[in-house]
Amino acid sequence: MTWKKFSGEPIRQPILDEVSATIAREYQLGNKLKVCIGTDSQVKGAITEFATVIVFVREKKGGFMYIHQDRTSLKMSIKERMLAEVQRSIETAYSLCDTLDRYEVDLEVHADINTNPMFKSNQALHDAMGYILSMGFVFKAKPEAFASSACANKVVQ
Repeated sequence: MTWKKFSGEPIRQPILDEVSATIAREYQLGNKLKVCIGTDSQVKGAITEFATVIVFVREKKGGFMYIHQDRTSLKMSIKERMLAEVQRSIETAYSLCDTLDRYEVDLEVHADINTNPMFKSNQALHDAMGYILSMGFVFKAKPEAFASSACANKVVQ
């Protein structure tokens, strides 16, 4: 899996090593961190583009993110696509959770799913919430799910 910074600069080491080094550096600077992971997707013709982000939120000092992008030509219903987003976020969260636990960094998994039943994405809400919570992660949906609905969204738009 290839990751990059928001600037487009590629991350050349494994993401786990990058996250560990980032947390150590931020702690040395005296920053308290929270990590939010989210994925968004955009259908563009026959291709669906996905962006998964690892957002580091510095308490009272802004934040930054790392980005992974991929695409598929698989045709999916809206519910399938929402759950594919959640799966990507959970896979990333799962790969980082031991490191985050070691440094005592709080972790949230954000789903780009609307809590309002008037929106199509809402049909995946209960499945996504159950999936994320059953994996032991903190779950956030719109409007609180900024990692997916704002950060990852900016990448796929």
